[in-house]
Amino acid sequence: MIRSIFLAGALTLGVAACTTTKPYGPATSSSAQGYLVQPIESNRYRVSYTALDPQTARRYALRRAAEVTLDNGGEWFRVVHGYTEMEGSRGGGSSVSVGGSSGSGYSGVGVGVGIGLPLGGGSEKTTESLEIITGTGIKPDDAEVYDANAVMMNTAGPA
Repeated sequence: MIRSIFLAGALTLGVAACTTTKPYGPATSSSAQGYLVQPIESNRYRVSYTALDPQTARRYALRRAAEVTLDNGGEWFRVVHGYTEMEGSRGGGSSVSVGGSSGSGYSGVGVGVGIGLPLGGGSEKTTESLEIITGTGIKPDDAEVYDANAVMMNTAGPA
């Protein structure tokens, strides 16, 4: 019995380890964690970041938008359109199971109640997509306009 519990715990931890956040960087495919950039016009880009939680996806999408802006000679960027796509589950929950058995000379009925614990924090794969326009000069006074250098400074470090 203890061996079965230990094995179940080890498997749960193994699955949780497989759903870890990838460090900031480019995505290896359109569905992988990381960023993708698509130029639209000379100062217009679609930037997206896929992560295992919405906060990281938003933070790193803004960071990549700032990098694209600075790499192309801009000082600020305006988010003209954005959307978020989420998929996956948070894990956890509860369940009830009923089972029965019979054999030579014995029979039995069992009822089990289980509670799932999201040991790895679950995963909710999120892609944050931003369409941006880059600019130079005086930053417009608008809530959708970001100073690229300030975004770089405020999004540095671990998620």
